[in-house]
Amino acid sequence: MKVLSLILTGFVAVEHVFILVLEMFLWKTEFGMKTFQLTPETAEITAKLAKNQGLYNGFLAAGLFWALFFIKDQNQKFQTILFFLICIVVAGIYGSATAKFSILFSQGLPAFLALVIHWIANKK
Repeated sequence: MKVLSLILTGFVAVEHVFILVLEMFLWKTEFGMKTFQLTPETAEITAKLAKNQGLYNGFLAAGLFWALFFIKDQNQKFQTILFFLICIVVAGIYGSATAKFSILFSQGLPAFLALVIHWIANKK
């Protein structure tokens, strides 16, 4: 169960790196505009906002990677992963309510599943 917890947490971290790339570097490309259902005009106007948003997704990923690979104390690792996964779940809920409902499933659900497995795998 602990291995599954680490795998799911790693998946969530990689997903947020992918989101960072989409929002910071691919926003105005054909792929980015198709992914986010944007017109070229809207993509141009919102590009700076997307880069900022992408940076925040990168921080979420960095926090998870930091916990997975650099924190040795198991209690601190547990608490740090818990914190970042909760942040992502909350962001997924908020994003689904304010931006696009599918965010609940594309970002919120993977983080929620990782959170539940992380909690179960590490309860004492």
